Formats: sequence, structure tokens, C-alpha cells
Amino acid sequence: MKTALLALCLLAPTGLPARAAPARPARFPEPEQLPARAALPDPLVTFDGRPVTTAAEWHKIRRPELKALFQHYMYGHLPPPPKRLRVTRLGENPRALDGLATLREVRVGFGPAAAGRGLNLLVLTPNERRGPVPVILGVNFCGNHAVLADPAIALPAGWMPRFCPGCTNNRATEAGRGGDAGSWDVRQVLARGYALAVFYHGDLEPDYPDAAEGIRAFAAGGGLKGALKKPDPGLKCPACPERYARGDYDWATIAAWAWGFHRAVDYLVSDPRVDRRRIAVFGHSRNGKTALLAAALDERIGLVLCHQAGCGGSAPSRGKVGETVKQINDRFPHWFNAAFKQFNDAPQRLPFDQHALIALCAPRPVLLSNATEDQWANPAGQFEMLLAADPVYHLLGAPGLTAATMPAPGTLSKGRLGYFIRPGKHSTTPEDWQAFLDFLDFHWGGAAAPR
Repeated sequence: MKTALLALCLLAPTGLPARAAPARPARFPEPEQLPARAALPDPLVTFDGRPVTTAAEWHKIRRPELKALFQHYMYGHLPPPPKRLRVTRLGENPRALDGLATLREVRVGFGPAAAGRGLNLLVLTPNERRGPVPVILGVNFCGNHAVLADPAIALPAGWMPRFCPGCTNNRATEAGRGGDAGSWDVRQVLARGYALAVFYHGDLEPDYPDAAEGIRAFAAGGGLKGALKKPDPGLKCPACPERYARGDYDWATIAAWAWGFHRAVDYLVSDPRVDRRRIAVFGHSRNGKTALLAAALDERIGLVLCHQAGCGGSAPSRGKVGETVKQINDRFPHWFNAAFKQFNDAPQRLPFDQHALIALCAPRPVLLSNATEDQWANPAGQFEMLLAADPVYHLLGAPGLTAATMPAPGTLSKGRLGYFIRPGKHSTTPEDWQAFLDFLDFHWGGAAAPR
């Protein structure tokens, strides 16, 4: 499936019955012109108020419309995929983790070869499994070398947050190898029969405003010119207000990281060791926001593990608990596009909420996981988002939630719309990974089972 997104000028509906209202305008209104509504917008009602009652109408009308709305008012417009990827092997260890796995790291490059733009993708496959295995594709905060202390893994060359282990002057060092291994539980993943693929989000875009070394600045300067596939007509959004634009695309940082997820999937679907039909994505916190967005926009992704993603990810923008739209935009102005900042004091004007992003994943399984002490991420509000997305799953003939109330701490709800909360704080623990793997086993019948 194409990962390029539909543009605003393609929003005239087709395929609705004769009762449908006239076609909507070629561009969406300015944020201040949108009506305020305290209640969550219905994911099964179009932007101009028409009910969606069939799966065909969802796929042909409402799903493309929601993708366009999220791009226009929140995440920004992503470029289309590159015409081709340049894959270079960086390192290999066939006996990693005491022989448990084969480790390979590749450089997935895009754009002109001389520019050196791309991401390092670490892929670990269990040696005791034969044939293609399902894979969990995750994004990390501090580099692949921090996930596993193996000398075959290259150190990231770009900017690194100072909180990362072994980081000196915002650069990775040898002292950081394995420094974040406790957040990944690699052995448990491999022992359960799953492959694990990870990349560092800073390979795409450093996590600070107006980064000069990121993929967005590179694209805005023409660095990807001629390297991308032909976009859908209007993808460059010529009708968008000038202040929203950064070059041809107004994608913000989370959208750039999601684009990186898609490029990693481009590689994984060509890897014979990986079951291309069973690719799950994982992210924690801001990376959880990224994983959910990536899955919403790319149906090659078969399952979502969205961990403690909070505001701007899996928690409601209209929520009264935890981080608000204004707080997240003030602290992290680079994560979302300029249009989203106009909702700082009026999130009730948003023509969607995050339940609609979850609904874009339907009918694929989505697990939201949380911790009881992490109220900044609004765990109860995230469950409300699952409830509000549930009608879309039922429209598509998929069982969504298994119960209308939050499960008790430590209990995994395993419906297509899954939920898990444990005692503790904002972090990723072995208990979380056990829940992730149990959820995968339930929906995919175990790593060894055919889909």
C-alpha cells in the first residue's frame, strides 16, 4: 500500500448514496473557523456531517478524510516514499546473545548517495526458529548500541540527547553500549520466537526545534528532490497557508519519525527472515505517538503496541487529566505542525480526537498500555479513546473491546482494541514486554503459527 497521504484537494467524496450533501470545499477551514464541541467527534460521521454506514464508505470516504484531517491540523503532510532504498550492511553477529540470535545492522539510505541520509536498522532474529518469523519494529531514544551491548552495532553519528547513557556533548560514545537494554528485554522477545528490529529516531530527525541536520531541513533544502516517488496530486498542499509550510511539506518531527517507520517497513518486507504479513510496531512515550501514527498511515503494519503515549498520541486532546495541548506544544513546539498550535486554548475545535487515529488502524489489533502512577499520560482517557474507536471496528466486522470498563492493574484485555495497566511509573519494564508478547500471541497464534 502507498504510504503517501491524500491531499486536501482530493477530498471531494465519491461512492456515497444519493442522499449525500454537496462536495466539501477544496481546503479545510482555518482553526478559528471550526465549531467548538465538547463531545468527541463521531469517527463515523464525515467532516460535513454525513453518516458512514458501510465498510465501503469507511475505506473510500471517511478513512482518507481522517488521514487528511490529521495531516492538516496536527502532524503535517508527509512526503511520498523514496523511489528506491539504498541498503548497506553495517555489522553482523550470527551468535549474538550467547547464540540465541543472529544480529544484522543495515543502513537504509534514501536520497542521493552522496548526502548520506538514512537510518540504521538493527534486526535480531531467533536462531531456533525456521522460516520467516513475525517481527516487532520499535524506535528507540538513544541509538541501537544502547539497546544491546554488541560491538557489531554502529554508534550513531548524529545528535544525541544528553540524558542518553554514555552521551558526551550530544554525541554517542562507547560507554553507552547496552545502557538502555533494560527497556527492551530483548531475550524475552527472542525466546518467545519473535524477531526484533529497532532504529534510532534521531537518525531521521533530532529531537529539538528547527534541527538543521534532520530530514525535514534536508528535504526543505531540496535534498530529496528527484529521490521521491511521484506524490498524489496536491500532496504539496498548495492551498495551505504559507505559515504552515516548511518547504513542500509541513511535516513536524513526529511525522518525520513515522516516515522513518515506513522506510524501515520498506526494508523488512523484503527481508526473507521476516514474515511480512506480521509486522508489529512499538514505541514508548513520544515514540508511542510515532508508532500509532505510523500504523494509522500504513496498512502494511499489522499490529500496534502503543505504550504510555499520552497527549498527542493515544490520550484525548479534550482530556481534563494530565498533559494538555498547550503544554505539549509549548514544551515541544517541533513535534506537531503550526496549525495544531492554534488549538492550544481551544482543543474542543479539533474536528477529531485521538480515538480517530486509533480507528484508522481498524481492523488491526491495537494495544494501549499504561502505568497507574503515570497520570500525565491520562491512562483513563486512553481507555475512553478505545471505547470511542470501537464502533469503527464493529462496522468492519472486527471485535473491538471485550469490556466497557478498564481492566484491573496487571490484567491484559486482549480484544482487537486491547488495554493494559500496571502499577508503577512512566517506563518500559519486563512486565510490559510480557503483556506485549501475550497480546501478540493471542492475535497471531504464537510466533510459530502461520497467520
